Amino acid sequence: MIAAHNDETGTMSFTLYNAPQSTCSQRVRFVLNSKALPFGEVKLNLLAGDQLKPDYLKLNPNGVVPTLDHDGQIVIDSNVITEYLDEVEPKASFTPEDPVKRARMRTLMHFIDEMPAAAVRVPTFNLAFLPSFQKMSVAEFEAMAESKPIRREFMKTMGQGGFPQSEMDAALVRLRRTYERMDAEIEKSGGPWLLGKDITLADVAVMPALVRMDDLGLAGWRDLPRVVTWYDNIRAQPAFKPTFYSGSLLSERFPHLREKTPA
Repeated sequence: MIAAHNDETGTMSFTLYNAPQSTCSQRVRFVLNSKALPFGEVKLNLLAGDQLKPDYLKLNPNGVVPTLDHDGQIVIDSNVITEYLDEVEPKASFTPEDPVKRARMRTLMHFIDEMPAAAVRVPTFNLAFLPSFQKMSVAEFEAMAESKPIRREFMKTMGQGGFPQSEMDAALVRLRRTYERMDAEIEKSGGPWLLGKDITLADVAVMPALVRMDDLGLAGWRDLPRVVTWYDNIRAQPAFKPTFYSGSLLSERFPHLREKTPA
């Protein structure tokens, strides 16, 4: 694997180990692109198990993406990485200076990881990844599930039959509660972002979940005008297009989704 390093000018060097369709990777790419920080990209094929290979596990023992190599220093966990980038490169900061707003931002980030970031995995796996898992033998699937350091139980619960409809329904309810929480936060702050006039890491944290659900044809916020405007605004950010480059959407990788996703 490629290691990051300082170039001869002393400029910071970043290498991001990530996957194009990974929602957590998309958070980090958005911040790097917003700050105009050049970075090398090592793209991992998650379905092929690149994230579980010994050389990657030495970098990230959780066996997930993304991982940031900054001049040889390794930082893992997408929200930790985005906060780290705001600290080492405060240009175009996503972190409020006011400590109260900063605390509110971090509270929202915890909520996002507990609610939408977790809930979005259920429709993602059922609708996009399940056909690949169903092609495996039982032994192959069991071995793959066992190899997951932090997603082992999730994979076993899903199994090769997928999550039951009750789990899908529960995930969609949790996502709907997220959109309603976003709507309330935007109303309270005056918008257009979650905490007011400036975009923060909380907006970045929740962004990929909405992009994913839109891509799956399950955009459940169309009746919430403030959230619709928020979504339009974040897609209009200069960093959005380079973050969601070709191949970053599940519908681009899995043809069966294009057949089901509404136009």
